[in-house]
Amino acid sequence: MWEQIRANRVRSIILVILMGALLVLIGWIIGMVFAGNAIAGLVIALIVWGFMSLIAYFQGDSILLGVAGAKKIQPSDHPRLYNVVEEMKIASGLEKMPDVYIIDDPALNAFATGRDVNHASVAITSGLLQKLNRDELQGVIGHEISHIKNRDVLLMSMCGVLLGTIVILSFYASRVMMFGAIAGGGGNRRSSRNSNGGGGGAIIIFIIAILLMILAPIFAQLIYFAISRKREYLADASSALYTRYPEGLASALEKLAQSSIPVKSATQATAPMYIANPFRNKNVSVNDWTSTHPPIQERIRILRAMGGGAAYSNYDQAYRTIKNTNSGIISDNTAAAVGAVGLRAAVAEGPVETAAPVDDKMTRTREVNDMMYRMNDYKTIQCECGAKLKVPPSMQGGVIKCPRCGRTHQA
Repeated sequence: MWEQIRANRVRSIILVILMGALLVLIGWIIGMVFAGNAIAGLVIALIVWGFMSLIAYFQGDSILLGVAGAKKIQPSDHPRLYNVVEEMKIASGLEKMPDVYIIDDPALNAFATGRDVNHASVAITSGLLQKLNRDELQGVIGHEISHIKNRDVLLMSMCGVLLGTIVILSFYASRVMMFGAIAGGGGNRRSSRNSNGGGGGAIIIFIIAILLMILAPIFAQLIYFAISRKREYLADASSALYTRYPEGLASALEKLAQSSIPVKSATQATAPMYIANPFRNKNVSVNDWTSTHPPIQERIRILRAMGGGAAYSNYDQAYRTIKNTNSGIISDNTAAAVGAVGLRAAVAEGPVETAAPVDDKMTRTREVNDMMYRMNDYKTIQCECGAKLKVPPSMQGGVIKCPRCGRTHQA
């Protein structure tokens, strides 16, 4: 597996270098246009990138979780979820249990973040937790755990910072240039500076600079998407291996594809970190080439074409068949090292005779709703008629009337 991780890192480093080249080019343009000194622009660009990279490395996970509105939970808050995360942690051989977060959002999605395996977190939406059965939840958690195991989370955080730096520099530089062109002051200074035969050259540089400021963030975004897409396939393959049940993730992705609810807190910089495109809806194709992820229907078909095994070799063969290509995504040595891995049976959903928790839609909905009420500091009052009254913090301290029987309670 380490060979596969190294191969992905090499490809990712090449793509990151391309993003870095765009940043250097923007810095050069900024220096030439605004200061008449390309070195000064390069220094400014690198300082901004360095400052943001330090923040991303040490506080990036906290920032991403904060932006997503994620709240950390404990095992007692949702035992089923914690149990699934622990199962996937053991199956993957991860050294440390990641922290578990919940995002109060009806959308169906999840992501992993952190700078290394000892500082990692998994966050899922309340909508996903409510809609997925245990097999499907295992598939999603296995996918996210594999991003941590494969060291994807730090790379994606740093790429997001690099993209953000390019966007910020491009945005402000282009606005300043446009304002200067309209006002005429900046253009006059540049013209006087280049009056010895450089007037025409200055105009050309100005036009090139404007085009670069517009196109650079687009190119950087496409490179960022390319990094994300390549790693999603390996994460799907790893999830199938950890769970030994590819249909679990395939069924979960199918439910994600059918949902048209976008993630409210998602941004262009954070979108590639989710298991599926958080912006998709029924009016926009999930197979669009500008999507942050591989076509979700293609991912589903690959998982369901794995045949009689859950090994990397099964996924790689399915990938080649569905993509109609001779090039796989998993090296022969990695596939051989894992060997053959058989499939397991699905977990029965609904009431069972054993002591295992019941996994049906009604139970899942009740579990998630109760957890969200507790996380948002609601107070529960058990009425004598059997009704459970959920009292928000703003109404606590007053008198509450039961809508079923009319009894009053002190909140």
